[in-house]
Amino acid sequence: MAIDALKRGANAILFKANAIFDYKKLLLDISVKNVSLHFHFSFLDAEFQTEVANYINSDTTFFQTDIIGNLAATGNWFFNFKEDVTILDKIQKKSNNCIAVSADLYQNTGATITQQLAYTLAHANEYLNHFGEVAAKKIHFTFSVGSNYFFEIAKLRAFRILWSTLLEEYNISNFDAHLFVLPSHRNKTLYDYNVNLLRTTTECMSAILGGANTISNISYDTIYQKSNEFGERIARNQLLILQQESSLNRGQNIADGTYYIESITHQLAEKALLIFKEIEKNGGFLKQLKTGAIQKKINNSAFKEEKETRLLGTNFQQNKNDRMQQNLELYPFVKKRSIKTLISPLTRKRISEPLEKERLRSEKRTK
Repeated sequence: MAIDALKRGANAILFKANAIFDYKKLLLDISVKNVSLHFHFSFLDAEFQTEVANYINSDTTFFQTDIIGNLAATGNWFFNFKEDVTILDKIQKKSNNCIAVSADLYQNTGATITQQLAYTLAHANEYLNHFGEVAAKKIHFTFSVGSNYFFEIAKLRAFRILWSTLLEEYNISNFDAHLFVLPSHRNKTLYDYNVNLLRTTTECMSAILGGANTISNISYDTIYQKSNEFGERIARNQLLILQQESSLNRGQNIADGTYYIESITHQLAEKALLIFKEIEKNGGFLKQLKTGAIQKKINNSAFKEEKETRLLGTNFQQNKNDRMQQNLELYPFVKKRSIKTLISPLTRKRISEPLEKERLRSEKRTK
């Protein structure tokens, strides 16, 4: 699948794994020096990750390893705080681009844009506090963008300002953040799913104009169908059209100097910085997670967003004849977890889930 995607125009690949694998076999026919490779492991293993990094030996290889993000999303460390930090410390001493900050978590759980920026900055600052300034050049960021077009452009630009400002406090200069950006799942819908194509297109445009380094589109049917050739091809071709037919690959820093976007950018940065300072004043991001303060604020924002957001074809201009029950290959809703957790986890949840559940139940009743 990876080789096929590269032949069809992709120039970066993201691999996800939940166990150790044969990386030499996986990468056998891939020109690792000419392709940007990204790895997301749902496990923590210093020896294995270092082996993969050394085998590829490329500055364009990134590992989305985020122990704090794992705690926030699952409610637990991989092992425990001390062991997770020790393992990540071993990794960062032996490889580059090895620490990720999962900013996409905050967007997909309903945080406002200013909250996303502040929490991402505070999240990254925890790594700087633990590993020192040497880790700064090893940290990269994964963002999700929603459909608030101009504000999402400004969000990415504002974060670069905030990151540079924070690094100046550590006497680090002339270092830019690598932003891996993908469309949000939060506003994607089960019903009238073709609207998802419009959403992902504008979101990818926001990512481009906002200055993303790497963009990974999602397919229109990703929430209810297994990965399939058609959906993946359409998602890839959306990016190729924007890159080549819309000529967005020819411009650099396109949004610079645009009054409206510049104004929003600086307003978002200023407001996010105030939230960041408040977090640091109250003991830092990890402490705020453990007390539940971050979760409470995001839940309040999510509740407000769910009440106010219009989703075409779902809660606005609904097609009553639309049927989806027979198309479900995947369970499209948040699954309940019964495991014991150290903290209340942040749960990724789509806005339309409650309404979709009711519509699916209605389909069963009207058969």
